[in-house]
Amino acid sequence: MQERYLPHLAAAYIRGSAAKGQLSLPAALQEKPLSALTYNDTETLLQAGKEAALKLHYFKNHDELPRVKKVMGFLKAIQPESLLDVGSGRGVFLFPFLCAFPWVPVTSVDLLPHRVQLMETLRLGGIDTLTALEQDICQWDMPENAFDVVTLLEVLEHIPDVAAAVKAAVRLARRYVVVTVPSKPDNNPEHIHLLTKDILTNLFTQCGCTHLQFDGVNGHLFLAARKE
Repeated sequence: MQERYLPHLAAAYIRGSAAKGQLSLPAALQEKPLSALTYNDTETLLQAGKEAALKLHYFKNHDELPRVKKVMGFLKAIQPESLLDVGSGRGVFLFPFLCAFPWVPVTSVDLLPHRVQLMETLRLGGIDTLTALEQDICQWDMPENAFDVVTLLEVLEHIPDVAAAVKAAVRLARRYVVVTVPSKPDNNPEHIHLLTKDILTNLFTQCGCTHLQFDGVNGHLFLAARKE
């Protein structure tokens, strides 16, 4: 069964759900380090999660979206020491990142409580590099340079005060801010901005980022802004 899933994350989610009382698991499966789980252990966990009707579809092993592949390729090149992922949502980017960089401390922030709870469940289940917070980046008082890299993926087009969000991201990043946004109009009513290369260049240069790497990826714009 586990071939259909990201097994490490699915197992963590099931164990985290058990810690919240949503199902019962044998103590050995609940307490064993994730890295020590055998193939049969993971199969048992997946079957228990399926029987408990947990939302395992979050962890299906789909091919990465082109824009996610682009971001992952960039991050593999720079090897982040820590990551702040803003607006993690359903984990479209964050879950592949956790699989590829299991040693990197990650802070996930989102405005929606149920999205934060999804990530918190993973932490409870054994993804101890992950911290999940309900937080508005524009209002956050974390220290400057608190994270090596900040990712804003499919996020800026949703935020009313884009300039404040960019300023906050640059302040929090030690090296890079990585962005993806739609590159053309769409019918999503939650997309309140169309952020072009010129607009993003202006926003980031005003915050002191003069080295900007842009690329187009299947209807999306990718930007890696290096902090000077």
